[in-house]
Amino acid sequence: MQLTLEGIKDRTAWESVGIELPAYDVEAVRAKSVAAPRWAHFGIGNIFRIFIGGIADQLIAAGEEDLAISCVETFDFDVVDMVYRPYDNLVLGVTLHEDGRQDKQVLGSLAQAIKAQASDTAEWERFKELFRAPSLQMVSFAITEKGYALRGTDGSYLPFVAADLEAGPATPTGAMAVVAAMLLERYQAGAAPIALVSMDNCSHNGETLRNAVLEVAGAWAERGYVDQGFVAYVSDEARVAFPWTMIDKITPRPAPFVAEQLAEAGVEGMDIVVTSKQTYIAPFVNAEDPQYLVVEDSFPAGRPPLEDAGVLMCDRETVDKSEKMKVTVCLNPIHTALCTYDCLLGYELFADGMGDPQLRALAELVGDEGMAVVPDPGILSPADFLAECLDVRFPNPYLGDTSLRIATDISQMTGIRFGITTTSHMERGDAAELLGIPLAIAGWLRYLLAVDDEGKPMELAPEPLLDELQGQLAGIELGRPESVGDKLRPILSNPRLFHVDLYEAGLGEKVEALLAEELAGPGAVRATLVKHLG
Repeated sequence: MQLTLEGIKDRTAWESVGIELPAYDVEAVRAKSVAAPRWAHFGIGNIFRIFIGGIADQLIAAGEEDLAISCVETFDFDVVDMVYRPYDNLVLGVTLHEDGRQDKQVLGSLAQAIKAQASDTAEWERFKELFRAPSLQMVSFAITEKGYALRGTDGSYLPFVAADLEAGPATPTGAMAVVAAMLLERYQAGAAPIALVSMDNCSHNGETLRNAVLEVAGAWAERGYVDQGFVAYVSDEARVAFPWTMIDKITPRPAPFVAEQLAEAGVEGMDIVVTSKQTYIAPFVNAEDPQYLVVEDSFPAGRPPLEDAGVLMCDRETVDKSEKMKVTVCLNPIHTALCTYDCLLGYELFADGMGDPQLRALAELVGDEGMAVVPDPGILSPADFLAECLDVRFPNPYLGDTSLRIATDISQMTGIRFGITTTSHMERGDAAELLGIPLAIAGWLRYLLAVDDEGKPMELAPEPLLDELQGQLAGIELGRPESVGDKLRPILSNPRLFHVDLYEAGLGEKVEALLAEELAGPGAVRATLVKHLG
């Protein structure tokens, strides 16, 4: 069995091994969706393919026959060449339930894959045509937090951003400049309305996307590349809307055991690949069953009936509360707090770390500190959401989610995952009493030394600020607690990292002391956790 349009014509073979196939004519749906696109998406990795692609698949199966998604990659073009085009843009989704059951389904909802590569004339023209189409209603995004970044921790433009601003819209390279360039195409083609829908774990993700695009547009206007009419178009949310969202579905790297099972079932070509940019990807995607998507209902060009596929449509305030619940309290802070300790203590899988008594206690403590200040969105219960994470989702042994994957790009996440709760406690006047968040930050800094709790070198996850952070930590050594000194001050006082100066919150010195404890010698990380968590 081959995962291609020709290969899935033999329905009996696939269904005999429990793999569900599209209940619609994939080629006909794609033809309609390319001719008159309604939905495009930037960032076409794993969570997009199984979650957002799954939403589109449901809607197509229900009769929305022009809703296949045009997939745009701005960062890792190998993804298009390795797992999209060789498989005719099909994806095999594998849902891993906590009791060991699996659901397998081929999704046919991805219409075309486009490389956002200005140097490739043919690809670039296809891309422009997509944005010129007046039928296009929405463009969603799953490009990770760093995809929206324009500036480094010192406030200056990142080098590629500075280059994009100077070069103008003809040859953009960064995601935000690419978006601005495509909006310029749409403006010049008649200024049709559109919604740009960030689905990333950023605080106020729609606002983050809007601010970044407006900054690029404004910089180009200052340099004479675009007129003020274009800036006014992008600024008018009645024409270019930036709805806020909250998304949640744990989607790890492709699991080798899933690849083996699919091969044993007779599915060919299920090898996991690693791209030149270190993206771990495969023709299949494995993920957990629970999933949540909350979206602000602001779509000036109209929208697909997303609610028919389980999307919770609401107002901006409700999205904001839902995001705070998930990203600052119930899920992401616990992920970030535990993953570095997992690495230090030798746990490969996040589920394994959840079985450790001290790490389970840390997870509960971080959750409790957030629950004390979390707003209730009404459409989701924070207490139930947290309980599902702690008791069902995080301990799922079949998910295979590695702590090293979760530790990727932590510097881009500390502000939203710890800073918001810290700020809320500052407003209450009890921030200095926090313990879970300081322990989490101390564990991250200890992890950045790349030495585990036994004193052995260990691998670190990709991190855009790794060189900068390790430079600031230079001289801090295991076995020398006094080496901490005042070396943490530039990090802990940086509001670009934490949304707040942790010394003003009364936590800077606490983090320093905790890190010093964890540096006493081999076994000091465990001893520190036992001391403070029992």
